[in-house]
Amino acid sequence: MSRSDSPGVADLTPFARQREQRAWYWYDWANSAYVTSVATVLFAPYLTSVAETAACGEPGTSSDPCRTDLDVLGVAISPGSLVFYVVTLATVFSALVLPVVGAFADRSPRKKEMMARFAWAGSLAAGCMFFVTGDNWQLGAGLLLVANICLGSSLVVYDAILCEVAGPDERDKVSSRGWALGYLGGGLLLGVNLGLVTFHDTFGMDTATAVRVSVLTAAVWWAGFTLIPYLGLRNRAPTRVVDTPGGMVRDSFTQLFQTLKEARAYPMTLTFLAAYLFYNDGIQTVIVSASVYGEKELGFATEVLIGTILMVQFVAFAGALAFGRLAARIGSRTTIMIGLLVWVAIVTAGYFMPERQLAPFLILAVAIGLVLGGTQALSRSFFSQLIPRGREGEYFSLYQACERGTSWLGTLVFGLVHQWADSYRPAIFALMIFFVVGLALLWRVDPRTAIRDAGNPVPVVV
Repeated sequence: MSRSDSPGVADLTPFARQREQRAWYWYDWANSAYVTSVATVLFAPYLTSVAETAACGEPGTSSDPCRTDLDVLGVAISPGSLVFYVVTLATVFSALVLPVVGAFADRSPRKKEMMARFAWAGSLAAGCMFFVTGDNWQLGAGLLLVANICLGSSLVVYDAILCEVAGPDERDKVSSRGWALGYLGGGLLLGVNLGLVTFHDTFGMDTATAVRVSVLTAAVWWAGFTLIPYLGLRNRAPTRVVDTPGGMVRDSFTQLFQTLKEARAYPMTLTFLAAYLFYNDGIQTVIVSASVYGEKELGFATEVLIGTILMVQFVAFAGALAFGRLAARIGSRTTIMIGLLVWVAIVTAGYFMPERQLAPFLILAVAIGLVLGGTQALSRSFFSQLIPRGREGEYFSLYQACERGTSWLGTLVFGLVHQWADSYRPAIFALMIFFVVGLALLWRVDPRTAIRDAGNPVPVVV
């Protein structure tokens, strides 16, 4: 039986398949509002300021940083490192939860409902961030933890659905378009938030209230636009499930253990996953730390940072589409490797970036935008080719453990280096190792062998 004849694998007429792909794109649009406005730009520095208020009585600045630690269960935590430790904790917890979510999704005939429910739970947690005020950093840390775990869970199911709505030769294009639409949507809402934060006096708000309202709009955006894929996608029967006596939860654990045992038969897939773990940790840590680095180390105001990230969003929209076209000519693996070389240059330039010099900061932001969406979109589509049929959710659960905003090793290193050095510069430069190791591991992956070993047809260009 060929892949196109397998149950639930791109088994639609071209018109119906394209219509479902368009519905699938919209979840990138939906969740990117949270990733951009909340996780990347606004909430990290806001929560840092709340933590500094709790520790020192008022937020610190780049010239007069807060040097009093928070006491968390008897452990001294730097307020400037709090966000990175929360993200680290979210990912460690995700490493336990997401594989079970993936195994459950592989057995479920209702994937779109699973995706939507996780999305709505995450958006509810994000909406409750509106109530984080004063020195209540504990509420903010808890909500960030829940929202990130729900985001990762929804993306496990969402990425698995890619294998159902797109054939092997379509996936680079479909994945890149989804990422591009996500950056466009996140950028549009960020533009609205930029106006709200910049002109907060016009709306009768202080800066903190404007930030909280912006976070709330991102939560509503995430929840509302999730309706489009929820209504436009169709469910498919699961394939290659492990039949065991018991309920869905027990069966999911059984299937997960079987998959982990069988994964050793796909060494190239595991090598790529290891490569992705490293280089995506670097990418995600740059994303999470960019606003904090720009505000606390380089001395830029929140309005400047929002404007810069807004520009990055639209550059990334074009960059994702351009990387998709380049991959169609030279293959996704080679294109990803080119992107990683650019990331090495980016973190090096970030270390030497002068304070309060806008022009070089904007040039660096453009470089980030060009490679940001492309490397992530192609990584998703390339990995989808290396997964045995019927195990998409489980493999993507491992993939999502180090996906958007949920990297753990990078944020841990960044937080520790900052705490030891009392500076974000060596922390940003330390991320170099993640891109170098990821590039070296990716070099060892033979894409054609990996795809054949997984039992999938080899696309014309890989």
